[in-house]
Amino acid sequence: MKVASILLPLPVPEAFDYEMPDGVELVRGDQAAVPLGPRLVRGLVTEVRETTGSNRQLKAVESRIDAPTLPEGTLAFVEWAARWTLSPPGEMAATALKGLRSDPPSPLRRLQRVPGAEPARPTAARTAVLAALGDAQMANAQMSGVDLARAAGVSSGVVKGLVDEGVLQVIEIPASAGFGPLDPDHAPATLNPDQAAAAEAIADARGFTAFLLDGITGSGKTEVYLEAVARRLKANPQAQILILLPEIALTQALIQRITDRFGAAPAEWHSGVAPPRRRQVWDAVISGAVNIVVGARSALFLPFKALDLIVVDEEHDSSFKQEDGLVYHGRDLAVARARIEGAGVVLASATPSLETLWNAQSGRYHWLKLAARHGAARLPSIDLIDLRECPPDPQTWLSQPLREAIGETLLRGEQVMLFLNRRGYAPVVLCRVCGHRLTAPDTDSWLVEHRYTGRLVCHLTGFSMARPRLCPSCGAEDSLVSVGPGVERVEEEARNLFPQARTAVFSSDTIPDPRAMRAMIQRMTDGEIDILVATQAAAKGHNFPNLTLVGVVDADLGLRGGDLRAAERTFQLLSQATGRAGRADRPGRALLQTWTPEHPVLMALAAGDRDAFVEAEMAEREAASLPPHGRLAAIILSSEKPEAVEKVAADLAAAIPNAERLEVYGPADAPLALVRGRRRKRLLVRADRDVDLQGFLRAWLARVKVPGAVRLTVDVDPYSFL
Repeated sequence: MKVASILLPLPVPEAFDYEMPDGVELVRGDQAAVPLGPRLVRGLVTEVRETTGSNRQLKAVESRIDAPTLPEGTLAFVEWAARWTLSPPGEMAATALKGLRSDPPSPLRRLQRVPGAEPARPTAARTAVLAALGDAQMANAQMSGVDLARAAGVSSGVVKGLVDEGVLQVIEIPASAGFGPLDPDHAPATLNPDQAAAAEAIADARGFTAFLLDGITGSGKTEVYLEAVARRLKANPQAQILILLPEIALTQALIQRITDRFGAAPAEWHSGVAPPRRRQVWDAVISGAVNIVVGARSALFLPFKALDLIVVDEEHDSSFKQEDGLVYHGRDLAVARARIEGAGVVLASATPSLETLWNAQSGRYHWLKLAARHGAARLPSIDLIDLRECPPDPQTWLSQPLREAIGETLLRGEQVMLFLNRRGYAPVVLCRVCGHRLTAPDTDSWLVEHRYTGRLVCHLTGFSMARPRLCPSCGAEDSLVSVGPGVERVEEEARNLFPQARTAVFSSDTIPDPRAMRAMIQRMTDGEIDILVATQAAAKGHNFPNLTLVGVVDADLGLRGGDLRAAERTFQLLSQATGRAGRADRPGRALLQTWTPEHPVLMALAAGDRDAFVEAEMAEREAASLPPHGRLAAIILSSEKPEAVEKVAADLAAAIPNAERLEVYGPADAPLALVRGRRRKRLLVRADRDVDLQGFLRAWLARVKVPGAVRLTVDVDPYSFL
């Protein structure tokens, strides 16, 4: 008999076998409806084989689902990603089929003339309707009832009467996906010699080739990879390109640049796209009807028919790491997908991750460098303000040197950005009587005050509540005080200091959707904002021509805590933030307020010496055999039953296999030990680079039975240690 191995969207480690009855033909990559208990579920076929029998009775496949066969490259990538991340392969496969969860957009209802039919009463209004429809048909345009009534200058009742009388009829036409052909010669950019050489190297590469496009802020990296895309499309019009961005907020600006460059818009893929539209994009990708897709990390799982190049823009950004549900790093999976597909991959950044720099230094990636800003722009000067010598006034956050620089910039008619990577008004609310800090229910995370909404919000779980009048711990009245600054508090201070200046806050709270993002960027570009107080939402990829001063309110913020990437992440974020200044023909300046100006990260920023920082950080990592010189994996346990977590943690600790050049730390309480009522414990594994870390983890986890009450998550190459 024939047997099909089928991945089901379940947390199980392997495919299920089903018998293929007569009349059902399946191949690898097909989708099938199969019985699972009392219901039918959708599964993905990974293998079809013939066998002489089985020692168990197999259930039969119900039917083949009428859907395109998943391309071999996509299926191979899904299987590899599941093995690499130790994720259930069926759940990983479900990610690749996510676009099929919705029906395509409903057909469009349009009107056309019934041949030979004439209205019984040819009034002036009816005659106007028929004339407007005739004009539209001569122009090969389709019209809805509403559009036709508007064009004829009549009410919709007149149009409905003609339909009821049989003079007009309603037809349904498929909704257009709207993916117009891209023209590689539409509006080519003028590149400087370094840009042209980089674009040529990317365009001419064949097969799997990895590039690091390493260019300072404002050096024109986007122009480089778009020109490389144009040349690859010119050489192969069927080629498909995937451009990954770390945040949805950046997609609209890039989509506009691609539209301007190629004369048509690319496809868009992220959680903000409506489900029917995602279905259209999925169908267009697998059919080869779309050439360029711009999306978030989940776009890696789209069923590309002819994937030719992947671009990971801002490759250093930690947002490429997914930590909910399936845990993976989009940058690493992008390189793997390109290798599996035999495609090129470009990792672009002004501040590359140490892992990527290590691969470039060791020759695994081709290193393309852009050392100068595009055109007349120059890098901003960066100075440190030592808050020990000139601290701000009590209950204020801007020092006198920064205040003076803001005033001078505003007098010149230029714009200022005050950067603080902390949302809300104050990060902590506590009682001055008993010292109680307000936290979210069933969570160790502190509540953040938001003055604009009058709410206290947990940024981890989304819980919010009105600010209470009484302390929930001791009951003292009016005893709660706000501690520390968020962007709202800094904006309040800026308004008080410069009442004539137009101020605004740029954070995920004030720009909740792409429309609000576009509006804020346009206001800033048009000069309608004088002082922009911003979180990291404004530090990436935006170009404000009249912005000449960036003031970093708390340059020490990211350096606190025990995160092994704290120094790297702070250097990257502050480089990106200060790089917003002076991107046009006016010189830029950045001032960083700090209590520790001797910190190596801040000294390297002020000196503009990235190489010195990278060398020192690499040496520290190498001495400890930490990434990129070693590998890490985390195991996170959580449960509503603390005793169940303790038992599984103890069982894991007792079952660690013997292994060389590998250590296991823990189990220990997670820094956030309680989240949404679930107790959490962590174990950390460190291994040398040539150790089979995934093999060790599989052997270890196979020794321990985890009860249903405990959730176990494996995080290969963790970025969060909370």
